[in-house]
Amino acid sequence: MKTRAVLWTLALVVLLAVTAVAADVSGKWVAQVPGRGGNTQETTFNFKVSGATLTGSVTNPRGETEISEGKASADEVSFVVVPEVPGYGNEDRLQGQGRRRRDSVH
Repeated sequence: MKTRAVLWTLALVVLLAVTAVAADVSGKWVAQVPGRGGNTQETTFNFKVSGATLTGSVTNPRGETEISEGKASADEVSFVVVPEVPGYGNEDRLQGQGRRRRDSVH
């Protein structure tokens, strides 16, 4: 279970490093996320920004998870995903956040 949390967190960091060029991050963003055995998996982030609210979803080979508690400002983005794991319920609350600096988010 910890491995899954680490992979999700890594996916969020990779995505945030890629998405910072425009003030509005609305749209589809794709990241290749490192996985087990050195393999990568494609993770898609679909962001929708309305004012200061960020919504959307995160999709990977295991399914789609809605974004909650999303916020967007001139230079910061943050959101939460709670992926459902069959047989375990919603155990992992994963947070993504970053600050835009020119063409990246840190």
